Amino acid sequence: MSTASFQIEIASSFPAEKVFKIYGDFHIITPKVNPQVFKSIEIIEGDGGVGTIRLLTFGDGLPFTNTKYRQDGIDASNFTFDNTFFEGDNLMGIIDTINYHIKIIPTAEGGSIFTQKVVYNCKGEEKPSAETLNFIKEMYEKTYKAMEAYAAEHPETY
Repeated sequence: MSTASFQIEIASSFPAEKVFKIYGDFHIITPKVNPQVFKSIEIIEGDGGVGTIRLLTFGDGLPFTNTKYRQDGIDASNFTFDNTFFEGDNLMGIIDTINYHIKIIPTAEGGSIFTQKVVYNCKGEEKPSAETLNFIKEMYEKTYKAMEAYAAEHPETY
């Protein structure tokens, strides 16, 4: 079994607590700010906490239809989220699971750094192409920035 991965780091003027809350609403915000990628995200099992399974339906901007993912961890004191994508055509027939580890790091200036590490656990030696990984990385960077802009426009919620 082989792996492929990438990491995102984005500085934010928002404090870590606020970014954690924003990312906690990923399933609500992303279909609003990036519907070409995230058409809908719905709970199919669980209450939204650890163990919850969601169905993500992709928009027309991606060559995939849907995927299922599990919320493996939420740690409000350390500002982390962990998810595992385990079913769907986004696994491209060559991927067993995709792990997402999100950590928001407070900065001395009162802002934060949003980090996201994505690890593709492949079934064999074949891996997603560098072009595919770069496309997905850029998509998540744009989505995070759009989520932050949405939160700035909705201070009553965030």
